[in-house]
Amino acid sequence: MAYWLIKSEPSAYSWEQFKKDKKTQWTGVRNYAARNNLRDMKKGDLAFFYHSNVGLAIVGIAKVVKEAYQDPTTAEPAWLCVDFAPVKDLNKPVSLVQIKNDPILNNMDLVRLQRLSVGKVTEKEFVRLCELGEFAV
Repeated sequence: MAYWLIKSEPSAYSWEQFKKDKKTQWTGVRNYAARNNLRDMKKGDLAFFYHSNVGLAIVGIAKVVKEAYQDPTTAEPAWLCVDFAPVKDLNKPVSLVQIKNDPILNNMDLVRLQRLSVGKVTEKEFVRLCELGEFAV
């Protein structure tokens, strides 16, 4: 299993809306590195859901329910999307400040590649974020 982080502005698509929807297509990614991460996702992989711009915190965990396919929001074949379903809220949101100040996390894609909307998370980072979010793995 691999681990990921997906970002969304809460005003555009929030964790709360995602939970109501029960499933979503992760469309609109127009960055090649982020697209490559989508392409590499496998069904059952887990992803942290991060509120960007407002909130600046990881608030929940999602899982890949359908692997990469052509993004229906564009005719350009280079762009892909993945379907996600929510798994669970973190018991405690993990803020960007906490992440930047934690020696296990301060080299994450989220910190190093701040504009990347879909990033990789190592197993060590995943475990640490679950600890900080008071989520039992």
